[in-house]
Formats: sequence, structure tokens, C-alpha cells
Amino acid sequence: MQITYFNDTDTVYLKLSDKTPVETKALDNNFYIDVDDKGDIVSLTIEHAKEKANINDFSFKQIVDSTTAA
Repeated sequence: MQITYFNDTDTVYLKLSDKTPVETKALDNNFYIDVDDKGDIVSLTIEHAKEKANINDFSFKQIVDSTTAA
């Protein structure tokens, strides 16, 4: 996954896959998803990210599967 923030447009782009998108679907005026030819989500775009997605308080946490941890 790759997350890019464009400060000049206050836009977040989350790339979830290297597959080629064939269609963009608007969920509303600020959230868009790109899907591949099978309908799987390839990426997500969030417009006005500071207001709509609270990007000022972004954090990332990875949870380790306790059944595979050494």
C-alpha cells in the first residue's frame, strides 16, 4: 500500500494494488474509488482530506498475528 498526500490540493491518494484501474466510482463529492476489470478496489482518493478524513491526526499501526510471532 502506498499513501500520498498532496498538500496543494488537500488530497489523499491510497494505492492499494498495482492492478490497472478501469473505472472510477464516486462514493460522494469527496471520496472516490478506482476499480479494476474484476470490480476489485485498486485505489481510494479523498478530497478535502483535512476536513473529511482528519488527516492531521494520521497514524499507522501494524498488528502482528500472535499465532505466527516468534
